[in-house]
Amino acid sequence: MSTQEKKDNISQEKENVEIPKKRKSKRIGIFVCHCGINIAGTVDVEKVAKTLSEHEGIIHAEDYVYMCSDPGQKKITDAIKEHNLDSVVVACCSPSLHESTFRNASKSAGLNPYQCEIANIREQCSWVHKDKDKATKKAIKIAKSIVEKVKRNESLEPISISVTKRALVIGGGISGIQAALDIANAGHEVILVERNPSIGGHMIQLSETFPTLDCSQCIMTPKMVEVSKHPNIKLMTYSEIQEISGYVGNFKAKILKKPRYVDPDKCTMCDECSKVCPVLVPNEFDENMTGRRAIYIPFPQAIPATYTLDINSCPGLMPIACGKCADVCEPNAIDFDMKPEIIEEEVGVIVAATGYDLYGLEKLGEYGAGKYPNVINGLQFERLLSASGPTKGQILRPSDHKVPKEVVFIQCAGSRDPELHNAYCSKICCMYTAKHAMLYKHHVPDGQAYIFYIDIRSGGKNYEEFVQRAIEQDDVLYLRGKVSKIFEENGTVKVWGVDTLTGKDIEIDADLVVLAVAMRPSKGADEIAKKLKIAQDKDGFLAEAHPKLRPVESITSGMFLAGAAQAPKDIPEAVAQASGAASKALAILSSDRLYHDPIVAKVDEETCSGCKICIPLCPYGARIYDEEKKIVVVNEVLCEGCGCCIAGCPSGAAQQRNFTDDQIYSMIDIIL
Repeated sequence: MSTQEKKDNISQEKENVEIPKKRKSKRIGIFVCHCGINIAGTVDVEKVAKTLSEHEGIIHAEDYVYMCSDPGQKKITDAIKEHNLDSVVVACCSPSLHESTFRNASKSAGLNPYQCEIANIREQCSWVHKDKDKATKKAIKIAKSIVEKVKRNESLEPISISVTKRALVIGGGISGIQAALDIANAGHEVILVERNPSIGGHMIQLSETFPTLDCSQCIMTPKMVEVSKHPNIKLMTYSEIQEISGYVGNFKAKILKKPRYVDPDKCTMCDECSKVCPVLVPNEFDENMTGRRAIYIPFPQAIPATYTLDINSCPGLMPIACGKCADVCEPNAIDFDMKPEIIEEEVGVIVAATGYDLYGLEKLGEYGAGKYPNVINGLQFERLLSASGPTKGQILRPSDHKVPKEVVFIQCAGSRDPELHNAYCSKICCMYTAKHAMLYKHHVPDGQAYIFYIDIRSGGKNYEEFVQRAIEQDDVLYLRGKVSKIFEENGTVKVWGVDTLTGKDIEIDADLVVLAVAMRPSKGADEIAKKLKIAQDKDGFLAEAHPKLRPVESITSGMFLAGAAQAPKDIPEAVAQASGAASKALAILSSDRLYHDPIVAKVDEETCSGCKICIPLCPYGARIYDEEKKIVVVNEVLCEGCGCCIAGCPSGAAQQRNFTDDQIYSMIDIIL
């Protein structure tokens, strides 16, 4: 190609290039906060405001000691009106704290709230620096970068959606029951899903509860009955969540209802079926310390009050290998033709109250757990104490059913042990060990109880007084130190440890050892987290949106956390959090319409190549392929603005509103 032809081609290309329209200049106001000395102690706030007042586009700049206070917000609203500002930048703390505060103040002055931006000069500047001069220069750069961003901001309007005024509660323990009752009592329908044959959770297994020592079944059973009789609660036991789709206000749940092979409306609880059942398997309710039949009721107060045929234990139904239970059932309640059902429900909010399980004894080999029958966990000891337990309330050794006269309780078994087990504190162990020691002495007055502890944590109303009662009780000896070895010799359990207060080695011939085992997320919590698209923390518990300000909310809008699903908790805290989750759910259910943040991803239809790379990257399922247009489109209600799709888009077609590439580059340019 000749030189002239090249010049002609270049000229033609220039003619075809669309000249971008000149961006309308904005009238920006900047407000710099002292935050007491949080910012002003390290940053020269007055200098920041003065320097920014000379920056292009800044019409008004000022500083104030507390911008988030009423006088500070008034300064912003007054300046918007007086100087006819169309954008505002507040240089202060993290936007997670006060972005909504300043956006609401801007809105009250007639400004679109999405024309208000936060420059974080506290966490990202003053708190991480000591040199005032350098921190001041950095604060100026941070603020300038946000000014450049706001120059290119769009005025957005929240996305409006309708609300399905029903709730789904997953888990029928004390927290799930409390959340369901609170929502139902407010007049909204609740679907309560429990994977076990009965509601009640671990609380119904307990003998007494601290610090009042009242019977757990006496306080739990009335709530269980209330759930079963409540006109606004649809109880689905022996059921599991299969799939959750949709978004806040409009979730769709697929629930697997497993067949019981017993019609609850016909079952009279006569118990004739279990008497003839030839199969004996470990009883989960008694923590495998007794057996149950393949057709069984978990415990006498079970809700619903009906038997369940455990198909995994039954000799077989296809063809029927036994059938003795059906032969003796006079009301013909047993139906071998029952099939699994998938039930679909539409709900507006979801509360996850999936509870906890105990750390496996088999993982605590250093304590002889799982090896020696007389080394048991706390829940097994609860069943020994319970009048409905395997020993009818008598404390007997599992190995020979004799009364143990020397009992060793070991705290922090699997907790606070980052090297071998779990790094966190399980929170309730100090309290229930004190309870166990007191109840043991009540049942065996001439017995001796030893408690090995690292330190005692009794944070709760009347908790410290409760522990002191245990410490002051005769024949309850607290030993500060860890157990080094447990082994069996001549029918007794040898416990070697050390008392760090006296510096002496301790050797005890114990009849029974009770381990205060760590609390773990319930089995299946990982699966539920994936189905709900809820984050988990490093220990596997469901993660809250903010540990201080949003402790019952998940990062997914419309999904809330209750009880030990989120972290180890005692009963009062689990109940309180359940009511907190219910109140948050009711705030959504009481609205006719919801408004979703409009800072979401969008797709440039002309640039999108339809490669579909972004679809699996979206953790919220907000992107789908349009077969007609051959491009990807965004469900804006589902989008949470995480940016995964934008990072993965090879053509740059995916952009986030008010976080476009143009804005990011302009921010980088001004900083550099």
